[in-house]
Order: sequence, then structure tokens, then C-alpha cells
Amino acid sequence: MANFYTDNKNLKFHLNNPLMQKCVDLKEDNYKDKEHFDYAPLDFEDTMDTYEKTMEIVGEICGDIIAPNAESVDHDGPTLVNNEVIYAKGTSENYQALVDAGLIGMSLPREYGGLNFSIVPYVMAAEIVSRADAGFANIWGLQDCAETIHEFGDEEIKKEFLPRFNQGATAAMDLTEPDAGSDLQAVMLKATFNAEENQWYLNGVKRFITNGDADISLVLARSEDGSTDGRGLSLFVYDRTEQKVVVRRIENKMGIKGSPTCELVFKNAPAKLVGSRRMGLIKYVMSLMNSARLGVGAQSVGIAEAAWREALKYAREREQFGKAIIQYPAVYEMLTKMKVKTDGIRSLLYETARFVDIYKSYNFIAEGRKLTPEERDEQKYYSKKADFFTPMLKLFSSEYCNEISYDSLQIHGGTGFMKDFPIERIYRDARITTIYEGTSQLQVVAAIRGIGTGAYLEYIREYENLTYRPELAHIRRQLIIMTEQFAKAVHAVQRDKDSELWDFHARRMVEMAGNIVVGYLLLSDAQRDPDYTKSAEIFTLMASGQNEDRFKFIESFDIKNLGQYQISTENYNL
Repeated sequence: MANFYTDNKNLKFHLNNPLMQKCVDLKEDNYKDKEHFDYAPLDFEDTMDTYEKTMEIVGEICGDIIAPNAESVDHDGPTLVNNEVIYAKGTSENYQALVDAGLIGMSLPREYGGLNFSIVPYVMAAEIVSRADAGFANIWGLQDCAETIHEFGDEEIKKEFLPRFNQGATAAMDLTEPDAGSDLQAVMLKATFNAEENQWYLNGVKRFITNGDADISLVLARSEDGSTDGRGLSLFVYDRTEQKVVVRRIENKMGIKGSPTCELVFKNAPAKLVGSRRMGLIKYVMSLMNSARLGVGAQSVGIAEAAWREALKYAREREQFGKAIIQYPAVYEMLTKMKVKTDGIRSLLYETARFVDIYKSYNFIAEGRKLTPEERDEQKYYSKKADFFTPMLKLFSSEYCNEISYDSLQIHGGTGFMKDFPIERIYRDARITTIYEGTSQLQVVAAIRGIGTGAYLEYIREYENLTYRPELAHIRRQLIIMTEQFAKAVHAVQRDKDSELWDFHARRMVEMAGNIVVGYLLLSDAQRDPDYTKSAEIFTLMASGQNEDRFKFIESFDIKNLGQYQISTENYNL
């Protein structure tokens, strides 16, 4: 029997990070649930034992059910019958297996049928599921919507909707529209309040909605007449049993084909307001999107792990010119870089998840009592770090996921282009990760604030000042050199005080910072376990060369050259 948790020692390593003591203690809030729930943990050790046993269950379901179903789900896909999305047979089997195991609503409080897990094991489960089938991971991962209802809904809404997740309810976040993709401020789906009925009604069209025919949907809609920006948008929860939404079609996609992507028409659909009016985009959806980006980070790492393993397996078995192709430098170099990149983005994933864990736990604790000044400071510190690390995670993990999948298919050669091997599906599934939940370009826009304020440099200095074993000193020295180079690059761009030049070099600066952060994370991993030393050394070597190229480009770039990069359409008959 396959188990996608126990066959990957990296997962247990990250699950047992020293910061997990704080994550768990805060999440369990003095382990008060042990007085009310017989399955609640007694202490930290008991909690971690529960986490590990649960990850083993997730790993077993993924290895024995979800992964074997992946090819048939990709082939069959969902269908639309009488305005109802019908999952592929394998998708239904997958979901039911996870429902039966009690793994829907993992992070919800126990009073709503959840497991009250911290973010880290939830994200780890998402990585494992994504390795098995990235398309199905989208359906399972939309339980993020439950966390948003828990965080911002009133008690009535929470009691009505949250217990349904553990019972198997599916979820969707209905955000984008035909004319509002990345620019959610342009959302125009109309929300109208009927005072006599004390009821909101939704009318309009949503497009590119993952799992659009879900049982419970969070809908972003324009509630304020005459408004045109994000301040006129509110968030609503819609129950599919109302049957007031028409699924116009399921999109025919390149990848993640088991996950239905729908176009929806709302026709006087009754809905309930989540939280306060006008806060839908600027507060609630931003929080939901950050959770979704963390989810795409987990999905990307899972895909990368699957792609690397497929490449390694094929390279060991495939012989050319009398020996296995893994023995050729051109191939084993690719495989090593794939593994190192996967290690890097996994470390970034769980570092970010721990930051999110801590600040969200403080948010919930603050609802029951006043935080101490020290707790408030910690809450702000980790919230800020989560805000800056999340876009960096989404950018790096999705881009690396695509690179690793590309290289895996290349190692397979012509057979990888055929549907005889899983890499063909994995390669197609990977492509969307740099696009949805905010494109790579938008992640740069979000991350560049941390460059301008000096936040990333501050965090890098924190890693620099940690204690490392003497045999790791050479890696730290290289990262210090890279840090000084990064600071010079930022200064060179800031010197001209030109916003367009700043935007032009934004991605280069964010990638330079990200390379240093990931380098330090792998160095920290090596400090805890010498097995990670190789990954830390190779990644830092690769990253140093990349940063050198970016620095030279920035240093030699003249602001007068900006115009050369602007595309003119005058000579094209478009």
C-alpha cells in the first residue's frame, strides 16, 4: 500500500519544526477543549501525535485512492446534466473517502465538527493531496471558504453553514466575472436588499468559478448603488439548495480537468451577508485570497514533488547507449536541481504557514479576551511577515513548479509527450498555478512593497543573525554577499525616483530577495538536519548566479532605455 506521507521524510521534518510548539499552544488556547470533547488533545505532544496520525491517513488515501484515480478523472472530467455538475466517478470516490475520514473542515473548531488543526498540518495535507491529483486538490482545498465564514461570519451563519462541511458539503468562492478577473474592483454582480423580506438577492454572471456548483458558495457582489470600486462590494454566502443559480457551462480546460470550472448565472438568488457591508473585497476576500494563495503554494509543491518523482523513476529505468540515463551528467544535474528547488519551495511554504498560523490564532484569542501588549506585538509581527511571505511563496512555488514539470517531461523525452505516463497530465496541471489566485505579475506587485519599505531586508537580517554550525559558515557568507548585492540593486533603482523604472525592475528585485530568503531557509534546515546541507549549498550556488545576472542588468540599465521595451502597435495590422 502506498502512503504519500510516510514515503516523504521531508514532511515529518517540517511538521516538527521548533516553532510548532507556539503554533499548537496558541491554536489550542491552553487545551481548553479537552474538557468538552473526548477527542481533543491533552497537551502539545498529544496534539502532534494526532497531527502525525492524521497525515498518515491522508497519505494512505492519496496513495491508495486519489492517485490511482487521477488518470481516469483527467480523462472523464465533470459533466453538466440538468443544470447540475456531475463529478467524474473517481472524484466522487476521492471526496467520499476524505469525508469518511473526517478530513473536511480540518481547521474548524470542534464545536462545528472540525478538528481544530493549525494551518501547518492542513497545508501539509493539501500538498499531499496535490501530489496525488492537483485537479482534485482544488475541490478539497476550497474548504478554505469555511475558514472565511468562521473568521468573519456572525454566529447565526456559522451555526447554519459550518457543521455541514464535516458532513461533506463542497464549497466555492464566486469572485471573478467576464470583465473582472485580476481586477476584482470591477465586479458588477448585483446584490439587492429587500427590506420587507429582510433578504438579499443576487443577480448577474460569474465566470471561471472553480467547483461552481458547490453546496456552499461565497459570492462577491456589488451591494452599494452607484459605486464603482472595491468599497461598494460585500461578501455573501449562497446555499445551492435554493436552486436560483444556472450553471451555463463547464469550461474545457488545458489541465486540472477533474475540477469543474463553471460560468454561473444568478437569478434572484437569495443570499446572506457575511460580516459588514462594503468590506467584501477590502477585508474578507483579501483574507480569502491570501488563504487561496497559500493553498496554491501547497498545490505547487505537491505537483513539483510528483514531477520530480516521475522524472527520477523514469531516469533510473530508461536506458540509452547501454546505461540508465540517470548516469549522464546532463540528466542527473537536472534531477538534482529539481530536487533542490522542491526542497526550497517546501521550506518557504511551511515557513509562511507558520506565520499565518500564529497571527490567525491571536486573532481568534482576541475575540475572547484582551491580548497583552507582548501578544499584540507578536500578532502584528507575524501578520506582517505573513503578508509579505505569501506573495513571495505564490510567485516562487508556482514558477518553480512549472520549471520542474517542464524538466521532468524533458527527461521523459518523446514518451513524456504521450499520455502513457503521468507527467503529461502533471505538466498540464502545473501551468495554471502561475495564473489563478493572482498571476505571478500580481504577486510581484504585492511583494514589491516589502522591497520599498525595507521589510524583506529586515527579515533577511534576522535569518543572517541566527546561529549556524561552523561547517555551514560558507553558505552563510555567500548569502551575506548576496544580501549586500541586493541592497545595492534596490538603491540603484531608488536613486532615479522614477515609479515606472521601479515597476520595470520590480520582479528582478523580488526574485533577488526571494532567492536569499529561500537560501536562508534551507540553511536553517541544514542546521537542524545535515541531510539538507546539499540542497542549501546547491540552491545558494544557483541563486548567486541568478542574482548576479539581475544585479548586472539593473546596475547597467539606463532609465532612457525604458522606451525600448514599450511595444508599439503602429507597424502591426491588429
